Amino acid sequence: MKPDSTAQPLSSTPPSPHIGPPQPGKSPTGPPLPGRYKRYATWMIFIVVLVACSIHTNATPYQLIVGLPEMGKLLREMFPPDWSYLPTIWKPMLETIQIAIVGTTLGAILAIPVALLCAYNVMPRKLISLPMRTILNLVRTIPDLLFASIFVAVFGIGPFAGMLALLFFSFGIIAKLTFEAIEAIDPGPLEAMTAVGASRIQVIAFGVVPQALPYFVSYLLYTFEVNVRAASVLGLVGAGGIGLLLDRSLGLFRYDRASIIILLTLVIVLAIDYGSNLLRRKLL
Repeated sequence: MKPDSTAQPLSSTPPSPHIGPPQPGKSPTGPPLPGRYKRYATWMIFIVVLVACSIHTNATPYQLIVGLPEMGKLLREMFPPDWSYLPTIWKPMLETIQIAIVGTTLGAILAIPVALLCAYNVMPRKLISLPMRTILNLVRTIPDLLFASIFVAVFGIGPFAGMLALLFFSFGIIAKLTFEAIEAIDPGPLEAMTAVGASRIQVIAFGVVPQALPYFVSYLLYTFEVNVRAASVLGLVGAGGIGLLLDRSLGLFRYDRASIIILLTLVIVLAIDYGSNLLRRKLL
C-alpha cells in the first residue's frame, strides 16, 4: 500500500498566522516615535539658536559676500612677498620659538602637581581638590593676550612678558587635560597597590604616572604647537617675538612684508607639527 503523498508529517506544525513580511509603515530597526521627535526638536532648537546668533552678530552670508572684494584687494597687496625682508625676521622668529619652548616647559612642570591635586581618584579630599580646580578655572578664564598685556604693563616690553603669558596659558591647558586623563585611568592597579599596603606616593609613582604619562606627553606637544602660533601674536601687545615686526608691517601697510612673516610662521609651524608627530609616535 502506497503512503498518501498529501499527508503531513506528525512533527510539522502549522505556520503561525502572525509571521509574515513586515507591514508597510513599520520600521523594526528605527527609533520609537518619541525618540525621533526628540531628535528632530533638538536639531530645530540648534538651528534656531545658530540663526539667531548669526543675525545678532551680523555673521551672515551677505556680510561675507560684501567683504570678498576687500579680501581680494588685500591678497593682491600681499603678493608677491618681500623676500628681501627675510633676513630681518630670522632672529625675531627664533626668539618666538624660544619663548614658546620656555613657557610651555615651565607651564607643564607646574601643571603636574596641580593635576594630581585636582584628580578625585588621587586626592579624594574635596577641601583640597575643589580650591585647586577653582584656581585652575580662573587661570583658564584669562586669555593669553590679556596675560601678555598685564605682564607687559608690569615688566615692560620684551620676551619675558610673553614667556610668562605662555607659562600661565600652558599651565591651564595641560593641568586641565591631565587631571581629566588621570581620573579616567584604570582604577584596578591603584586598588591592588592600596590593598597590599602601598603608600600614596608609591601609588602615584607606580600606578598613576605610568598610565597618565602618554596623555601628558601628547598634551605637552600639542600645547607647544599652539604656543608657537600664540607667541607670534603676543608681539602685537609688546610681548616680544615676531609679532612686533608683524604689527609694524601692518601699521605701515607693508602687506608684502606681513606676507613673508606669515609664510615663515607657517613653515615653522608645519615643521614643528611634523617633528612632534614623529616624537609622539616614538614616545607613545
